[in-house]
Amino acid sequence: MPTKTFTSGRIKKADYNTASRQLDLHWDNKTVLAYKHVPEEVYRRLCSAPNPAAYWEDRIAEEYPKGTPMTSSADPDGAKKFNDLFGGGD
Repeated sequence: MPTKTFTSGRIKKADYNTASRQLDLHWDNKTVLAYKHVPEEVYRRLCSAPNPAAYWEDRIAEEYPKGTPMTSSADPDGAKKFNDLFGGGD
């Protein structure tokens, strides 16, 4: 799965799943927004845009349906819950 980390701006990371064509955007406020049916070319243009947040607003935000993030940084207790279910970690 291609991943792009941004060093400045509101978007911190973009994950793209080429098989499902889902784009996950990790923001500076710790939210993750997911978009379905995003062409790989749109992901490439986002990664090379001078201002990725402006590109997202102009070309992605209202253009593609929202989905469920593949991974979420919104739940910091996720690892603990996983270990509670399957053991380990303690």
